[in-house]
Amino acid sequence: MWAKWLETSPWGYPVRTSLWLYPFIQLIHFAGLSMWIGTSLALDMRLMGVGPKRRTAAELHEQLFAWNWIGFGIVVLGGFLLFSSAASTFLENTPFIWKLVHFVPCALLTHIVVQVKAPAWGRQESTPPVAKLAAVLEVSLWLCVATAAVLIPAF
Repeated sequence: MWAKWLETSPWGYPVRTSLWLYPFIQLIHFAGLSMWIGTSLALDMRLMGVGPKRRTAAELHEQLFAWNWIGFGIVVLGGFLLFSSAASTFLENTPFIWKLVHFVPCALLTHIVVQVKAPAWGRQESTPPVAKLAAVLEVSLWLCVATAAVLIPAF
């Protein structure tokens, strides 16, 4: 019932009925995803010890922190607008449900843990095993989210 209401809401209806609004919001959503995932993966890779060691993980975290959360904000807003245009259809789409199942732990648990702990983990001489594990877990969850997202149109 609430899904139908969302589809007819002042933000869902225009996105669904406009010829250009849905693709434009999708473009902005993907740009936000690129920013959010790109900055997250850069930090995760540094925590795993992959890539150049010009900066510590703490320094990299400090430089990317604002961009990471700007990307997150764009993703959430764009995703909500896209979802609101066809909420009832999305709620019946198995890959969409799987995307959310992996996205929520990634965004709210792993990602926040990495963001909070990275300054401490990155200042140490060697990266603690728990930091490497958190980074690997976050990258794995991102791969699950991306795989599910690619499958959404097929269902």
